[in-house]
Amino acid sequence: MISAIEQFEQYLRFEKGAAEQTIAAYCHDVRQYLAFVIGSGERDIASLGEDDVVRFLNSLTEMGISARSVARYFSAVRHFHRFALDYGLSSTDPTELLRTPSFEKTLPDVLTVEQVVRLIEATDTNTPIGIRDRAVLEVLYGCGLRVGEVCRLRSVDIAFDHRLVRVLGKGSKERIVPIGNVAIEWVRTYLQHAYPLLRKSPKEPTALFLSNRGAPLNRMTVWLIVRAAARRAGLNAHITPHTLRHCFATHLIEAGADLRAVQEMLGHADISTTQIYLHLDRLYLSEVHRRCHPRW
Repeated sequence: MISAIEQFEQYLRFEKGAAEQTIAAYCHDVRQYLAFVIGSGERDIASLGEDDVVRFLNSLTEMGISARSVARYFSAVRHFHRFALDYGLSSTDPTELLRTPSFEKTLPDVLTVEQVVRLIEATDTNTPIGIRDRAVLEVLYGCGLRVGEVCRLRSVDIAFDHRLVRVLGKGSKERIVPIGNVAIEWVRTYLQHAYPLLRKSPKEPTALFLSNRGAPLNRMTVWLIVRAAARRAGLNAHITPHTLRHCFATHLIEAGADLRAVQEMLGHADISTTQIYLHLDRLYLSEVHRRCHPRW
């Protein structure tokens, strides 16, 4: 089984171009799946059938695993069986006729525009770290980036003249995202007044946003930046870097942005993922209907 998992890992990395986090999660899930259906090794992958997959998914539900997590396990198992079929480890794909387990999509927490402005402007910009934090917050909300995408940004990824950002997203897929005047001016301020003080080795290429030791910012540091700003702004809701991504998408759609354009900016492969941001307030929808419908 170990060799099959290793082959699966290489398949995800080199053929699918999956992100390292996805590879680690899928391999973990498949290990659990194989341990459950094969156990001590009395069976092999080729002998597994649809009933084995269903039995495994049912066991997860019985253990209290959330429906969303069960769907993730199923995605990993499905990828594994497709890999096994392609690589000759099995002659069938037992997941072929199975549907992805459904789960209720919960609506993300979203702040008002005024609350986002309060959060961003609560940062003290009298220090290099404060300037950096303000630039990070502006980019999170101004471009709708994932926290990992912000951490991977380089200064060469910002096209100041064209107000565009090159983003390395999930699965190492690149996309181009617009950046507004406010966000790009704070990035410029950061590069002029804070970045030279934080960067320890000017000879080596480095990330755009740096820690006080000159290392690239990590996810936890960005999370702490957002949480600290939320506390200073007096916002008691559970606010994370992803909250600002949700706000970016929601505020664009509420202002009339096309769903396809928002999908492109967010880097969603499937528009159904973007549709979760259509949770507009009923009063807002009523106002749009009143203003736009010819028979109101």
